[in-house]
Amino acid sequence: MENPIDNSAIARMEMANRLFFRLYQCANMLHKTGTRAVEAQGLTTQQWAVLGALSRPNAQEGMSVGDLARYLMVSRQNLSGLLSRMEQAGHVEARPDGRDRRSRLISMTASGRRVWRDEAIPRIHEYYERALADFSLSDMSHTLHYLLKLLDNMKLLDGGQPADEERKPL
Repeated sequence: MENPIDNSAIARMEMANRLFFRLYQCANMLHKTGTRAVEAQGLTTQQWAVLGALSRPNAQEGMSVGDLARYLMVSRQNLSGLLSRMEQAGHVEARPDGRDRRSRLISMTASGRRVWRDEAIPRIHEYYERALADFSLSDMSHTLHYLLKLLDNMKLLDGGQPADEERKPL
């Protein structure tokens, strides 16, 4: 007779493999289809995320590169190249932080705010509607709940802080 504990562990790992593979596929499709949704505005999903972060009320005065990298959960190195391209496109600007001259504050330019508000947001909302077709509000709420649980565990694997600390507004 087979050991039910062993079968349970095997089933759990098989399900975990399927879950993470589907998550990987979803991330790839988000980049592909999300970029397609905003490409007419000259944006990528990464630039969409930066503009979204900078559009929040508590980021109106700008965010340091470090804070922005932590918020988006990307490396400073990856963010640096992205910000340079966005600066060249006129979407963001970098200025010295008055509190720490070694640090730069990143904020949206007037042109970046116009592109975000008038052009990108309507396309993003349309993208959300199509990507979440047949999702009820309850489905979305449950999905968000489980993604946050997974994200919290991954932050711990990365040596991150407890979720309560990281969910405070910047």
